[in-house]
Amino acid sequence: MKKLTIFTPTYNRAYCLINCYESLKRQTNMDFVWLIIDDGSTDETEKLVFNWIEERIVEIIYIKQENQGMHGAHNTAYESIETELNVCIDSDDYMPNDAVEKILTCWEMYGSDEVSGIIGLDSYTDGKIIGTRLPKGLKRSTLFLLYRKHKVTGDKKVVYRTELTRDFPYPLYKNEKYVGLAYKYYKLDQYFEMILLDEVLCCVEYLEDGSSLNMFSQYRRNPRGFAFYRRELMSLPFADYSYKFRQAIHYVSSSIMEKNLNYLQKAPSRVMTLSATPFGIVLYFYIMFKTRHVKTTMKSIIDSKGIS
Repeated sequence: MKKLTIFTPTYNRAYCLINCYESLKRQTNMDFVWLIIDDGSTDETEKLVFNWIEERIVEIIYIKQENQGMHGAHNTAYESIETELNVCIDSDDYMPNDAVEKILTCWEMYGSDEVSGIIGLDSYTDGKIIGTRLPKGLKRSTLFLLYRKHKVTGDKKVVYRTELTRDFPYPLYKNEKYVGLAYKYYKLDQYFEMILLDEVLCCVEYLEDGSSLNMFSQYRRNPRGFAFYRRELMSLPFADYSYKFRQAIHYVSSSIMEKNLNYLQKAPSRVMTLSATPFGIVLYFYIMFKTRHVKTTMKSIIDSKGIS
């Protein structure tokens, strides 16, 4: 059996998925499986993938499911993976030619049941590191403390032991498509540290598609998922008060969006949540204003271009 599964959740990304595939064909170590979770695509993804399977260059497993959102695709991946390690590479990202080799070499040298996996770097397509590099001299850390204590910034690539990623599945909510992926990562942080590998494992291309405005829309469309996520982050035993208070503000805002007036009953700290309520109300109205503005802007663009 191979050692590593690279899994890719995808939804209508046939136009860019080939970049990921080409990078996997170039790997200096082919001891991996590529698991593609097609989250209900309606484009040419399925046809494209089956053509790649017939090429027999990369071992590919393809699973298609009804659209559940990114976290639902992650659930399916973790239920299906059989290798010891796994790493998620998004459909619009790709891996440097030696990324698999670096992962497996690092795990062979330092991996054990005492750690949950490896933290590596993401870079832009021009090679520039996203955020900061990992701290020199620090061999292990949890993901949470890496950001909070060691002041690391920017997205990082995580490789996990598969037996652990089956724990803490993401909840699915009817008519919602979002739960923060960090929920699982921070849960695992309660039990294990991770090996730090100051090497680029993934190249990322950020599209200028109004991601911050899209996030406001996500808040509005997925209030139960966000309320769950914020509530769980409020419960982290290693988080400081300021971090938990910020989560409480978001929890209140999302609870109002889902019309849950009993939000205090489920809150990990009722006193903190009560204190955060005025700020949560302000955030709620701010998000509602921003999303209304987005809708108005989009309607204006459509009207101006005569799009029906």
